[in-house]
Amino acid sequence: LMALVEIRDLVRKYHKGGETILPLDGVSLDVEAGEFLSLMGASGSGKSTLLNLVAGIDHPDSGTITVDGVEITGLSRTRLAHWRAVNIGYIFQDHNLLPVLTAWENVELPLLLLKMSRADRRRRVDVAMQAVELQDRADHYPRQLSGGQEQRVGIARAIVAHPTVVVADEPTGDLDPDTSTQILRLLQRLNQ
Repeated sequence: LMALVEIRDLVRKYHKGGETILPLDGVSLDVEAGEFLSLMGASGSGKSTLLNLVAGIDHPDSGTITVDGVEITGLSRTRLAHWRAVNIGYIFQDHNLLPVLTAWENVELPLLLLKMSRADRRRRVDVAMQAVELQDRADHYPRQLSGGQEQRVGIARAIVAHPTVVVADEPTGDLDPDTSTQILRLLQRLNQ
């Protein structure tokens, strides 16, 4: 039986000036369906690099990543973009919300890449906004929200397409300790 995410012998290197930086050197890892895990390590140890590879945002120098039976390291750029839209929810540290869109519209954004009726989109967004308890802030713009509320909009956007995998890169990095705890509890609840 395959794990949901299978990472095998992953290598990623960068060239900076005359030196080669090797954040990932032969990494292998399995992540089972329903698993909730954290990557811990010093700054520059390759955590974001690994997340970006799993999310199909970056490409390894060698090794393979298989997600739900699809070896994403072998997909063309076009196929990978479509695969990512369907399978990956990404929660960013700095929310990455579009300031000209309301909270609701920010959450709807990933669904515009999928073939889906307007009614289905509306239903999905409403459910995601409910899941993060922000129905009453749907019409607010990011500048009208607190940091914790903005991050909850980011989480709703990440889960709205019912992705196979949700990747979060320091989702509480910009938040105070109490808000960080709330966000982590929310992520655990959504995972369950």
